[in-house]
Amino acid sequence: MHAKEPQVQLPDHIVPRRVVIIGGGFAGLFAARTLRRSPVAVTLVDRRAHHLFQPLLYQCASGILSEGQIAQPLRAVLRRHHNVRCLLAEAAGVDADNRVVLAVTPDGGTLSLPYDDLVVAVGVRQSYFGHQEFAARAPGMKTLEDALEVRRRIYRAFEMAETCADPREQQAWLTFALVGGGPTGVELAGQIHEIARRTLDREFRTIDSSQARVLLFEGGDSVLTAFGPTLARRAERTLRGLGVEVHLRTLVTDVDDEGLTVREQGRTTRFEARTVLWTAGVEAPPFAHALARATGAAQDHAGRLLVQPDLTLPGYPQIRVVGDLMALDGLPGMAEVAMQSGAYAGRVIRHGVEGRAERARPFRYRDFGSAAYISRGRAAVRAGPVRVSGVTGWLVWLLIHIVFLTGFRSRLGALASWFLVFATGARRERAFTGEGERGHGAPPAGAGDRAGRDQPTADRAH
Repeated sequence: MHAKEPQVQLPDHIVPRRVVIIGGGFAGLFAARTLRRSPVAVTLVDRRAHHLFQPLLYQCASGILSEGQIAQPLRAVLRRHHNVRCLLAEAAGVDADNRVVLAVTPDGGTLSLPYDDLVVAVGVRQSYFGHQEFAARAPGMKTLEDALEVRRRIYRAFEMAETCADPREQQAWLTFALVGGGPTGVELAGQIHEIARRTLDREFRTIDSSQARVLLFEGGDSVLTAFGPTLARRAERTLRGLGVEVHLRTLVTDVDDEGLTVREQGRTTRFEARTVLWTAGVEAPPFAHALARATGAAQDHAGRLLVQPDLTLPGYPQIRVVGDLMALDGLPGMAEVAMQSGAYAGRVIRHGVEGRAERARPFRYRDFGSAAYISRGRAAVRAGPVRVSGVTGWLVWLLIHIVFLTGFRSRLGALASWFLVFATGARRERAFTGEGERGHGAPPAGAGDRAGRDQPTADRAH
């Protein structure tokens, strides 16, 4: 049995300060954890019952990790935080003057949640740059449902190719197109290559899985732009060496059931690809717009909320926006930014309650670097002035992700799965169900953080 940790006790006649956190992603979770021993009553609202380790979604999609290894129940994660209450609901609006959050439960019921401090950590969702019709044909990678749908499409494509008598149609099923050359696109491209060459090797009788084509389309001048030119060039060289066809300065103009059309170097090109995956661009969810209307807060081109140096909205010092939804000093939408901003918001609230700070110091982000896993034994890591790739980069990547995975069981299981894939190429999580198509995109609110602002590649002219 575990002994209960001491909690700050208030006199019975004093009502604890009410803190509402919207979103159980990295930012929301770190804010709640920071308030663990504070004399406050925390209500964490999320439309999902789990905390998702979003940086590893692509590994769930490619069959390396299971859903349980990258998603932990919020109630289990916060079970020792006795001042935290979790609510399964979707934030729909806010009455900023009366300090009340309006939320909707899964059965359509409504909740009014009063607050003294509000931490908005709803994250962002997939953006199709005005082409929402692409969503049904090109799923994104923001939710667990998205990852399972991507897994279904990847492995189903090989199965469909096996049944085709027409060589042209067979090749279309064996062609995978990824839109977006940020970390998610690069990582997923590398994983599909490994699936085709190693995991499915000699499993089929009609097709040769190693003949699968992987196409990566990026609107900018390089992949992994945020990693700097040196690592970007290495990553591109690694991808091309694997056989991934990298198309830079390319804009996607159309996506349909047969493939996609792109504009590249002034000409229009058609690619037949039965599997198109979208890993480019993010935008703010509807709740961000509702909050902006309620507070008069300004938004950037993606709808993210412009915050002050202490992460508050102008005129509303009790509202802090953290994680991917905040727009401050050009900070990227990364897990580390979400973690640090969430913890900062929690500390400021805690210090205010304890009377230890009259005015919060501005938020200062400490850049610990970025990492992208390209393929077996190959990764790109940027940490301060250090740039490493290849096997060394892969080992550093491994260490980083083990440290941040939530729960001992998740870490142990992930290590076993990574060792299996590295040693044999086998992937245990290849099961897929359901043949129905559905629209995609991240949840509108309360779904957590880490979106990864990949370079826009859709044609904005429409």
